[in-house]
Amino acid sequence: MSLTSDHVKRVAKLARLGLTDAETTETLTQLNSILDLVDQMQRINTKDVVPLAHPLELKQTLRADEVTEMDQREKFQNTAPQADDGLYLVPRVVE
Repeated sequence: MSLTSDHVKRVAKLARLGLTDAETTETLTQLNSILDLVDQMQRINTKDVVPLAHPLELKQTLRADEVTEMDQREKFQNTAPQADDGLYLVPRVVE
């Protein structure tokens, strides 16, 4: 498929773009180049190609779930203005 300058001018008008003749010619060249590339890719035989979810076959390695700090909840709650049953009590902010 090949575009003409009329196509570019029509789309530019719809997009409210004021293109000069030089910009129209440059845009037409670039768009036709893109469409030629798409045509080339459409001609490639992909019959035996297995679809990929991602181009890299990576596995996410997770670290071991180990305790690295001591439990200091009681210490922190003793210094809190208000705490009850392991929860911090705060003033109501939404009525």
